[in-house]
Amino acid sequence: MRHLRYASCCWLLLALPVLAEDWPGWLGPRRDGTSSEKLTPWKGDLKALWRRPVGPGHSSPVIANGKVYLHAKVKDKNAEELLCFDAATGKPLWNTGYPREFIINPFGTGPQGTPTVVAGKVYTFGITGVLTCFDAETGSQLWQVNTAKEFKPPKLIFGTAGSPLVDENKVLLNVGASEASVVAFSTDKGEVVWKSLSDGPSYSSGIVVGQGQQRHYVFLTQLGLRGFAPTDGKLLWEYPLKDKANESSTTPVVAGDMLLASSITYGMVGLKLSHSGDKIEAKRVWQNPKLTCYFSTPIPVGKQHVYVVTGTMSFKPTSSLHCVEVETGKILWTKPQVGKYHAAMLKTADEKLLMLSDLGDLVLLDPDPKEYKELARSKVVNGEGIWAHPALVDGKVYFRDDKELICLQMPK
Repeated sequence: MRHLRYASCCWLLLALPVLAEDWPGWLGPRRDGTSSEKLTPWKGDLKALWRRPVGPGHSSPVIANGKVYLHAKVKDKNAEELLCFDAATGKPLWNTGYPREFIINPFGTGPQGTPTVVAGKVYTFGITGVLTCFDAETGSQLWQVNTAKEFKPPKLIFGTAGSPLVDENKVLLNVGASEASVVAFSTDKGEVVWKSLSDGPSYSSGIVVGQGQQRHYVFLTQLGLRGFAPTDGKLLWEYPLKDKANESSTTPVVAGDMLLASSITYGMVGLKLSHSGDKIEAKRVWQNPKLTCYFSTPIPVGKQHVYVVTGTMSFKPTSSLHCVEVETGKILWTKPQVGKYHAAMLKTADEKLLMLSDLGDLVLLDPDPKEYKELARSKVVNGEGIWAHPALVDGKVYFRDDKELICLQMPK
């Protein structure tokens, strides 16, 4: 009888549906562009499961508990709003707006930072520096901090663009003000927990690195890479990386035992962090000035290779895809003209790359250090300007252009 009960329980477990992994924030559940899902190569054009009109912005959609959240500008108003949709049908559920200051930006005046959903709350950071916390179920505003008025950082040409990092009851942002370069706010009230350094602002978002006592936060500020202690914001290590145009936009990346960071005029650097007691030293292993990332974050595949989209600052901008050795920074191959300014990537569970270019092309790649291998391609939007990263949840790809939020049902 016990064997029968055991067998029945096994069949019951096998029959239970596998829950899809949410995509609750910038670069997904692990903040590194990796998904637990697999994609099947397709043929021909992909059709949208649903489309919904939205206001301007480059904020990426995020998905949590069957809902899609998107931060956007309210059309024809100096205001921003958080919109919520049913992930399966695209049905609008609610939207909550708030006023903001006027801003001029040749590349769009909508929000650029991606929301973060944690423990029933949604955190957004608008293009004028407004940090807001919403109830994820109802959309009610719980608290708000105008970091521009509170800390008075120098203004960036294109506004703020960092995505909130939420960790251990703190919301961390690249504010870029005097004595408040990186600021940690409490998740319950938005009060300052700690603030550190006086580096100027950048467009980059922070990450968590390390385990146990070596666990800490890494931010790319206007002056370089910085490591901060979680409890009090103490500076643990630093490495100079200053972009000549103050356009550091990419998120630092852990690849094997290396920490990678890049900007459009500096190129890419590979660091190794060594620990001795409570001290951390950042040692440069290599620097490659050709790996000029604009705002596409590199994606590691395995421990030996990383795939990098670089951009150019010119009257005829173009972006290229490179396969790079993690340990040396050597470029193994290059695929030119994968986009104009930008192409965003994510990695699937079977280590394929899904790339969405700012020209509207969705491409599935088989990453091979020997050559560029394309498995499938589809034009999903006619036009330019898709700067937001896509999200992959439950066999669906969610992305936005300058007018619509779009959901694609991928083939199985």
